Amino acid sequence: MGELQNIMGKLKQGKHGRMKRRGHLGTKVIIVAMSGILIAGPVASIAPEGLGQWLAPQVSAATASQLKLKSQSILTSGAKRLDYSFTTTRSNKSVKTDVHVIEVDLTNPYVSLDTISGKSGSVGQRNNILNMTKESGAIGGINGDVFIMSNSEGAPLGAQVQNGVLTSTPSRLSGMYAFSLTKDRQPVIDSYSFTGTVTASNGNTFNLEGINKSAYFGEMDGITYSHSNMIYIYTSAWGGAERPMNSATKPTEALVIDGIVTEISVETAIKTAIPENGYILRAGQGDAAKFIRENLKVGEAVTADYALRSKTKGVNVDPASFSMLIGGHTLLVDNGAASAFSRDIAGVSGNSYTSRSGIGYSKDGTKVYLITAEKSGSNTGLSLKELQQVMVQLGVYKGLNLDGGGSTTMTERPLGSTSVQLAHSTQESSQRAVSNGIGVFTNAPQGSLKGMMVRGSNVMLLGQNVTYGVSAYDTYYNPMSVDASAQTWTSSAAVGTFSGNVFTATKIGKTQLTVKSGDVTANYDVEVIGQEQIASMKINASAGMLSPGSTLQVPITVKLKNGSTYNLTGDSFVWEFVGFDGEYKNGAISVGELKKDATTGYAIARYDGYGTTVPFVKGEQASVIEDFETARYAITSQVTPPETTKGTVKIVTDLPEQKSGKALQIGYDFTQGTGTRASYAVLGSGLTLSGTPSSLTMDVYSDTSNNWVRAEIVDAAGKTHLLDVAKELNWTGWRNVKVDLSGVAFPAKLKRVYVVTLGQADVEKLPVGAIAIDNLTLRTATAVKEPARASIVMTAGSTKATVNGKALTLEAAPLIQQGSTYVPLRFVTEAMGAEVLYDDKTRRVTVLRGSQMLEMTIGKKDYTLNGVRYTSDVAPFTKNGRTLIPIRLFSEKLGFKVKYEDKLRQITID
Repeated sequence: MGELQNIMGKLKQGKHGRMKRRGHLGTKVIIVAMSGILIAGPVASIAPEGLGQWLAPQVSAATASQLKLKSQSILTSGAKRLDYSFTTTRSNKSVKTDVHVIEVDLTNPYVSLDTISGKSGSVGQRNNILNMTKESGAIGGINGDVFIMSNSEGAPLGAQVQNGVLTSTPSRLSGMYAFSLTKDRQPVIDSYSFTGTVTASNGNTFNLEGINKSAYFGEMDGITYSHSNMIYIYTSAWGGAERPMNSATKPTEALVIDGIVTEISVETAIKTAIPENGYILRAGQGDAAKFIRENLKVGEAVTADYALRSKTKGVNVDPASFSMLIGGHTLLVDNGAASAFSRDIAGVSGNSYTSRSGIGYSKDGTKVYLITAEKSGSNTGLSLKELQQVMVQLGVYKGLNLDGGGSTTMTERPLGSTSVQLAHSTQESSQRAVSNGIGVFTNAPQGSLKGMMVRGSNVMLLGQNVTYGVSAYDTYYNPMSVDASAQTWTSSAAVGTFSGNVFTATKIGKTQLTVKSGDVTANYDVEVIGQEQIASMKINASAGMLSPGSTLQVPITVKLKNGSTYNLTGDSFVWEFVGFDGEYKNGAISVGELKKDATTGYAIARYDGYGTTVPFVKGEQASVIEDFETARYAITSQVTPPETTKGTVKIVTDLPEQKSGKALQIGYDFTQGTGTRASYAVLGSGLTLSGTPSSLTMDVYSDTSNNWVRAEIVDAAGKTHLLDVAKELNWTGWRNVKVDLSGVAFPAKLKRVYVVTLGQADVEKLPVGAIAIDNLTLRTATAVKEPARASIVMTAGSTKATVNGKALTLEAAPLIQQGSTYVPLRFVTEAMGAEVLYDDKTRRVTVLRGSQMLEMTIGKKDYTLNGVRYTSDVAPFTKNGRTLIPIRLFSEKLGFKVKYEDKLRQITID
């Protein structure tokens, strides 16, 4: 989210006199670099410094807020993750938000907290929290301070101490609090200002305004423009391209190494790299620049003394007394209760419901709580008032707000894992690069094997092979490896067999798998499901094209009676094809030769006999959704990571062999940086994909770069699909390509089309280029035609019948049994234009008509319609070798009307 600060516009030079300062910089400044982000926006009006100036606002009153623990796990010795569900009422509606907590035990000597930041730990080079966690060696963490997002620099607005060294100082902003740990591991939340003095060898002094700061608008002491007529220190920790950008001042600088001035530059930045044992004094014109010009000489000594000052206690604090410190925003909890806001919360959308981050500690000072709240999926986010409630219910004695919204991120190394990952979804589709964060570290020694956890699927299908593995951890809950040869695997029930750690399911049922290594064992419940446990089975695809050579992706969703849902590939199913010769391979159905006179085909997927189908029809409808001839919405460029990647989007008219008047060109420059890089064309608020299309086609102009082109689609369920447009741009010129839309819930939105390259080095992929797209077209299979309806008249007990008025003789007479009417299956279905399949072994009857499939089993009341299980009051049966089915079940489920004339015992179906 970031604190909204307006640093745009021309900064005017002002006057700044000398100020008396206390504290000592020391003879050597070694500062680890940290990354930064800045946010552009207006500053809300600010009250005088101190608590109680901003009362906590009243947001939709929560009548029954509850924080309920859902799960917990250990990260390392002294740190655990706890996951909660926070429910409350807003506008008479119950809402839910997942809250995640890393609880750190400060009495445990093996765990510690420290500030993490930027690329390679720099200030002024933003980075995402997952990267910071990995680069710093932390095993978990959350995002930290607010910052200005208007440029890529974004040093934190608050102070920062990392590994005991002050790397950034607080800004002149009111009501901003910070969290710290003292060298003796005592947590502190306080509000700080900075005081400092530069002393030349001739004894003259000048105020030192701060260390490693981005430009900002101040709010206190009459200081408006942060760098006008001020002196700042910039150390080797500073990673920004300028010192700083957007300062609207010409720098006069002095390079100091080991306390001696080695270089002076007037009105231009020094180009010499700052060593770890040095720093640059940077003056922004006026008296500040004059002080450097007239008082500092190359070869002479200069000293810098500074201190933090507690605004609440009115005393100076030596930064060296802290092992870590990180800035934040408003105070949220004090003395175990929700506090007044110490700062106006408008700049962080405090009354809105969004993702939140915060930190606090317990009353006895032994526990620190790193807290995030989600706004993703069904999670609605929190207001700051609600975050206060969460903190109080967690047992926070004193807590403050950290940056939220798109910045909210938590990382973790799960128990037994060797890698760090996101602990939950972020609010945006990608991670935001932020100024800094709080990392959780362990220094525990290697212990002995304490426990193992089995990795692998807990649901299996018949015939499936699953390879199981283990995640192991030692007595300090840190990961350790267990050699496969030292593992012994067994199954408690004879539902499958093991070969090493590969289990093959051979029989339906439940089992408990056990792995043993030495004296340590781990158990894992696995179920091999059968068709009796299935509630529904659906092929997630619209109708396919009944044309030789056409293909259709067929992902399948299976829902069990217990409510569990599984998304599977077609590999686990037996396939039958009606109306054409088909083949299932690599997740798709391929259409071969068509049966004579076939106008509709069916691909039937079966698991343990349970079936569902997708129809195939001749013909398709094409609907152009965008040709860029008259696009009336904003098409913008977006890149990731924004620090190093460059991109462009524009409408072009002059590409080779371009058939249309206009096309959309996407340019990219991936020459800088590493890892995944992408250049996006953002299509306004998204192009609407309506109906039930099976695919999206587009013309793609390739630059033969071998890069990857993808499309981002958000469907009706809010799920984001990243779909391949072209896995490799390995052709020259234009080509029409197809994007399979199987599994997308409509209506959907096409949000972005982008070019992407992955992190691995590949000389065959060009780092600079441009592609183009045009004629985006939805393709929908022609609607399945319903066969012509017939009017059938029969009489119970009689073999005489009429179809559309034509007299016929039935092989078996309809009959009434226990109040239900039964009719001969084959006669009725064929008269209604349906196709009937019968499996003699299972006694299963399959009726295919239009887009519907009805399946019944002789003697059973359960039946399925389009893959969904239902239960009837009666069951089909056989008599004299003929199958009779309940007339209302068959007719009404397939959309026919049934009339019964009791006096004449006449049955009419139409």
